[in-house]
Amino acid sequence: MDTSFPSENNELIRQYDIESNARTYSRFVINKITSGAGTTLSDEEGNVYIDCLAGAGTLALGHNHPAVITELKQFLDSGQILHGLDFITPVKRKFSEMIISLFPMEWRDELKMHYCGPSGADATEAAMKLFKTATHRSSVIAFHGAYHGMTNGSMSLTGNLAIKGAISNLMPEVHFFPYPYLYRNPYGKNADELITISLHHIYSALTDPNSGIKKPAAMIVEAIQGEGGCIPAPASWLNGLARICEELEIPLVLDEIQCGIGRSGDMFAFEESGIKPDAILLSKAVGGGLPMSLVVYNRKYDCWKPGAHTGTFRGNQMAMAAGYVTLEIIKQKNFLDNVRENGRFFKHLLNELKLKYPQIGDVRGRGLMLGLEMIDPQKNNPLGQPFGDGVLANKIKQKCYEMGLIVETGGRNDAVIRFLPPLIIDKTLISQVVAILDTALKSETDPS
Repeated sequence: MDTSFPSENNELIRQYDIESNARTYSRFVINKITSGAGTTLSDEEGNVYIDCLAGAGTLALGHNHPAVITELKQFLDSGQILHGLDFITPVKRKFSEMIISLFPMEWRDELKMHYCGPSGADATEAAMKLFKTATHRSSVIAFHGAYHGMTNGSMSLTGNLAIKGAISNLMPEVHFFPYPYLYRNPYGKNADELITISLHHIYSALTDPNSGIKKPAAMIVEAIQGEGGCIPAPASWLNGLARICEELEIPLVLDEIQCGIGRSGDMFAFEESGIKPDAILLSKAVGGGLPMSLVVYNRKYDCWKPGAHTGTFRGNQMAMAAGYVTLEIIKQKNFLDNVRENGRFFKHLLNELKLKYPQIGDVRGRGLMLGLEMIDPQKNNPLGQPFGDGVLANKIKQKCYEMGLIVETGGRNDAVIRFLPPLIIDKTLISQVVAILDTALKSETDPS
């Protein structure tokens, strides 16, 4: 399979010429993708790829799932409107009730939801506006490694400095605290001490009248950081964070845009901790593969005025249809059990690779949201931690692509190989994924 720059393909050269330099995924998936089915993609040359990116986690049921396609065809044939601003429609009523049904029975009467623009970043924007309005406060707490979107406001809450460096006038009064990144412990302690120190640090800063941090309008956090390097927050840390927010009357916003809708093995990744957030951000998989984003929040904060957050394409009708059937399938008995079981199997095989290759520093994640952190085992930073090897991670990503496997990199120094396969992936295909990864690792790390 030739993955060199398509110098002989005039059509692709033309596409690269007219498309923005800000494009990303098409820099390593350079062939024209023509079809997809389940966990695989095919290009115009007939090459088949196992897709462990799945639209950055959007395609929970994989490509062209028959139930989703049938639902969309029926919707198109029904005469229902394709675009309706925020009108009430039959599909919107059905989808709205489905969303509320995802939460514990005892919460449901407390919940309201706001349909946002098509991207997850707009859900972030909406939530910040809602809680600034409700609390009459201006600052926001976020965390190192966070990713909450690429709009001006949501990027202000994102940790990655590389994407922020060229942008002036980001949203002010955003304060970042260390995330409980166990492999690269920001406090240099063991896991239990890390959680205690982190919570103590946050509580102290938010109660110290000389900390320089005003009481925030909200605290926003991912239960599993995605772009930050597939880092799960310990349940006890999230639980402690929720207690701090409750005591200090700070709204707690859980960004479940990537880690939600079954990705972690639970419907929402925060469920493991048993907490009750004040708001949950949803996008990606919630629209069944089509653009959709939502904020679900406690109705006590519903104090904004009509038109306070709008968007022409809020409430994508076809995404509601696709999302409804996707959620109906994910809610079926044993679906999430299978995600957990296959996730454990996948992680076990990755840990076996870690025993073979010292360049794998850490294997982490939950469910089918997994990551390998690649390191240079011969070099440590001043904190005694091995350097993340983003060059190696990207070589392995490219080698995997050449052998028919699509993965993504992320995390600090782009050193984490990330796996976000469709939730329908089975053990046979997982074994093939790891076999390809093994070959790629051997190819890129064997000095001979």
